[in-house]
Amino acid sequence: MHYISTRGHPERRSFCDILLEGLAPDGGLYVPETYPIVDDAMLDRWRGLSYSELAFEILSLYIDDIPPGDLKAICAKTYTLELFRSDRITPVRALGMGLHVAELSNGPTLAFKDVAMQLLGNLLEYELARRREELNILGATSGDTGSAAEYAMRGKTGIRVFMMSPHGRMSAFQQAQMFSLQDENIQNIAIEGVFDDCQDIVKAVSGDADFKRRHRIGAVNSINWARLVAQVVYYFAAYFQVTEDNASEVDFTVPSGNFGNICAGHVARMMGLPIFRLVVATNENDVLDEFFRTGVCRVRSQADTYETSSPSMDISKASNLERFVFDLLGRDARRTKSMFDGQLTDRGSFDVSGDPAFAQIAGRFGFRSGKSTHADRLATIRDTWQRSNTLIDPHTADGVKVAREHCVPERPMIVLETALPIKFAGTIMEALGREPDRPQRFNGIEGLPKRYKVLPVDAQAVKKYISEIVQGAG
Repeated sequence: MHYISTRGHPERRSFCDILLEGLAPDGGLYVPETYPIVDDAMLDRWRGLSYSELAFEILSLYIDDIPPGDLKAICAKTYTLELFRSDRITPVRALGMGLHVAELSNGPTLAFKDVAMQLLGNLLEYELARRREELNILGATSGDTGSAAEYAMRGKTGIRVFMMSPHGRMSAFQQAQMFSLQDENIQNIAIEGVFDDCQDIVKAVSGDADFKRRHRIGAVNSINWARLVAQVVYYFAAYFQVTEDNASEVDFTVPSGNFGNICAGHVARMMGLPIFRLVVATNENDVLDEFFRTGVCRVRSQADTYETSSPSMDISKASNLERFVFDLLGRDARRTKSMFDGQLTDRGSFDVSGDPAFAQIAGRFGFRSGKSTHADRLATIRDTWQRSNTLIDPHTADGVKVAREHCVPERPMIVLETALPIKFAGTIMEALGREPDRPQRFNGIEGLPKRYKVLPVDAQAVKKYISEIVQGAG
């Protein structure tokens, strides 16, 4: 298995190379040369496996430069009852009327990012030890990626994390999870802007080939293929839990801001998992909904990126959309580069509505979309609690609201849970007039001492800070 850039860089790379690299040298995202195809016999065999065994089988299709025994041990070390508080790791529960929720938030930071990030931490530590190298991870978070990455990497040998977040735009719980960490290898940077500014800085720093090489810069955002392929596993796991045989099709609805989580669903569907529809759910920052309805991808300015009650989706530049557009355009790297490195950068938008490929977006690729507002979130949280005695967070509420609009009686609809409600207690209080339950281990977290650095929206300032920390540690 080799990996190529969506923008046409000629070099084919191995899995472990792209694991440490993040973006391709031309600024593109890595994708496999081909998607491995699963058949009925494989699905039958996988149906009875534990989560770690299933992860090993799926990852083995994409990773051929880690010995199978080592990869199996990494999966077994990652997906444990102790870490995820469920034998199934990602159990699915029914909400009624054909609607299900896949619980992805049982990990250490109570968000779906843990499922992939814990694996990524173990893969990175393994590969760095094998190469006798170190890695400085630069990331951007709108809320959950940061804490999941930091909890996965804290104390790991050979790894240092620099995590940027939009200053003052996360929930108090999310901030406390990140900023209260005192580990020497964890550095939090609060950027005086929005998430998209943080993401742009990651790309600018990664695009400086000399700085990236000298400081061994890597990535843990969903631009890292290893994280995305780890997310593919829970689509298979959820499918097996709501079906009895491989003749059954299912639909998924995924709350999405950066398009990483649902891009994993696209990969699972391309592999042959019987997914009929993939429904993208956005909040008021509806760049993705607009694209899937109209074919126009139009990024918003900072002023037009709304601060909402589902803040982890307050994103107007969905990085992983490039992977899907690459497939949509028949893997034409020249056109993909023109759209993402040309039109989107120069004009702030591109339009594929007139391309014959856009007509296939619903049929061949199965995509639908919808959006949700603050009022919708409150109503959905309230209704789900009253109907199903189930408390959901605001992002999952966006998913449930849109899923109900696309649900059909003949197919199970699975909504991917985003986080536990305690991470967004203010919105739950507004919807229900009560505080959500809090795991005991997080009691008093908001009151802990915080350690973070405030920096302007300036890639040079971030590079200077990284250099100071790395040289000081050296």
